[in-house]
Amino acid sequence: MKAVRFHEHGGLDVLRQEDVPDPEPGPGEVLIRVRACALNHLDLWQRRGIPGVRLPHCPGSDVAGEVVRASGGGVGEGQRVLVQPGLSCGRCAACLGGEDNLCRSYGLVGYQSEGGYAELVTVPVENLVPIPDHIGFREAAAFPFTFLSAWHMLVTKAALRPGETVLILAAGSGLGQAAIQVALAQGARVIVTAGSNEKLARARELGAHEAIDHYREDIAKEVRRFTDRGGVDVVFEHVGQATWEASMKSLKRGGRLVTCGATTGPSVSMDIRHLFSRQISLIGSYMGSKGELLRAAELFFDGRFTPVVDSSFPLEAAVDAQRRLEDKSQFGKIVLDV
Repeated sequence: MKAVRFHEHGGLDVLRQEDVPDPEPGPGEVLIRVRACALNHLDLWQRRGIPGVRLPHCPGSDVAGEVVRASGGGVGEGQRVLVQPGLSCGRCAACLGGEDNLCRSYGLVGYQSEGGYAELVTVPVENLVPIPDHIGFREAAAFPFTFLSAWHMLVTKAALRPGETVLILAAGSGLGQAAIQVALAQGARVIVTAGSNEKLARARELGAHEAIDHYREDIAKEVRRFTDRGGVDVVFEHVGQATWEASMKSLKRGGRLVTCGATTGPSVSMDIRHLFSRQISLIGSYMGSKGELLRAAELFFDGRFTPVVDSSFPLEAAVDAQRRLEDKSQFGKIVLDV
């Protein structure tokens, strides 16, 4: 089969398409013919050299395709599926309690295993989610990673309630567009930030109530203006170092900041007196459970969630796809057509 892999860490030039042996599914695994694989910033970090990557490596955590070969599990050949990206043991207390993303052996397809930048991939049978015929492969691949993360952050961890106000950073990202839709489904008022008028306009088209240019405007000042100086109930933070201070200043007393990423850097500083005197809650979040993905998928399949696909590239143009992601020019998800 054809796959895009890297044999060393570095820039875009380390990505290469090559012929590799077809993978063989092990016990409890299924062989999937990949039809689409969506990109994530995780793909860039792996290529650049984050720990835990075995070389050579094929990235890609967001996979949609068709079952080629299955060993039981109630899945038939030809079944159209998307892949739940989280890998867990299935036997520990966390897994059996429905919190598999807290499993001590938790990992990700395309990080701790080979991923979807390939014609074929093997995954555990329990990671398959059948998709209806009216759902396209591109949209299916654009759904799992971002909507699962957004659901876990806003619904499970931050417990966003109807009538509350949420600030969503970087609305043009794949995660940002998913967060807008999840927040609106919870009945929240949504304030977003983005880096261009085009992205701000598209965020409004998705339903955002207010929008802030995070390059030209003071985020916290604008939030106070939109909230009659009160601040927001929840900040959806995944940018990290560049926006942390503004995110903290944007919260109302008793507000919650939920974070899952550090795209601009992991090191932040904070006066803890403001944390306890304003009774702020800081909440860490990482992916989400399989049960949460299934609940979110119900809203996807019935049309209430619509993953935004920015652009698509053929597998052999994976370098161009990652370049677009690095340039931060996209709105929504970038997808490889395999």
